[in-house]
Amino acid sequence: METSAEGLAGTAGDEGAAAERAVAVTVEPGTVGVVERVAIAPASLSPSRASDFMQCPLLYRFRVIDRLPEKPSEAATRGTLVHSVLERLFDAPAAERTAPRAKSLIPGQWDRLRESRPEVVELFADDPEGERLSRWLGEAERLVERWFSLEDPTRLEPAEREMFIEAELDSGLKLRGIIDRVDVAPTGDVRIVDYKTGKAPRPEYAEGALFQMKFYALVVWRLKQVVPRRLQLVYLGSGDVVTYDPVIADLERVERKLLALWEAIRLATETGDWRPRPTKLCGWCDHQAVCPEFGGTPPPYPLPVRRADEGGGVTGAVPGEGAVAGAASGDEGGAGSGERAVAGAASGERAEVPGAGSGQGAGAA
Repeated sequence: METSAEGLAGTAGDEGAAAERAVAVTVEPGTVGVVERVAIAPASLSPSRASDFMQCPLLYRFRVIDRLPEKPSEAATRGTLVHSVLERLFDAPAAERTAPRAKSLIPGQWDRLRESRPEVVELFADDPEGERLSRWLGEAERLVERWFSLEDPTRLEPAEREMFIEAELDSGLKLRGIIDRVDVAPTGDVRIVDYKTGKAPRPEYAEGALFQMKFYALVVWRLKQVVPRRLQLVYLGSGDVVTYDPVIADLERVERKLLALWEAIRLATETGDWRPRPTKLCGWCDHQAVCPEFGGTPPPYPLPVRRADEGGGVTGAVPGEGAVAGAASGDEGGAGSGERAVAGAASGERAEVPGAGSGQGAGAA
């Protein structure tokens, strides 16, 4: 089947736009000096948020429902900067897509990033001489330059860049995400490409690294009945390229996994039962102060709930932690695959879709 760029494009939007809004807010309306954050009942799933839940259901709650603020990290911000540079480079004629040209885009893209996300300026607030910022920008330059040893942009004409995609499954579950690059060959074959500024994962984590890509392939397949010919991860941190050629059976397994995962999320949302799942990744989490594993207390649950043993209806009482204890531990056909399922996604070092929390450290796509 022949595929065009227009045929692949989804409906523009962001991950929070279609979500249902709850009746509660996290602060009293009109409180002076406090930003009101409206609690949101999940209505769609992206690769980053799916990875959040598999990593730790409580982390998913903090990011999607409570929408707790997170500090920007140098790694995630650098990932966003490098992605924007690689995207902008394709605005130039093919012959001008050189490493010097790409590196020359970094200062301007950094300025744009600071304008759109003023909080990133805080990363270097304690660097009056600019030495740390200079080293950080230098690392971004090295990542951009390494890309030219992995791909030749003078021979590429992407069909889409930073393409938003969304599909609704027969079950009603909406899947959405943003693909870094889509290449369409003259034969109509589709290649989905994702840049990672981290290092390629060890072999035992390869399946987790491909989870995000299979997610995208599933959405493209459900949208246009086209199975992408190739999925390609470009790891700028280690100089590796990982490819995978999916088949329909792969995508059907991913769909079953996502449906089971969504059922676990739905149950947790209705019961208010979001258990922490301690792993080594907890050391990177911004929410230790409100996590029971670190002696903290989560904020009051802002959505109506029912007890796990009730068949229907909602009450105002939040049940104890227990209903979704095992939801995040499973295999390809289950609700998740724990650390292995997210290990590859965690090396992306990039904040992804606005409106549902930034993807810092673990869970970045």
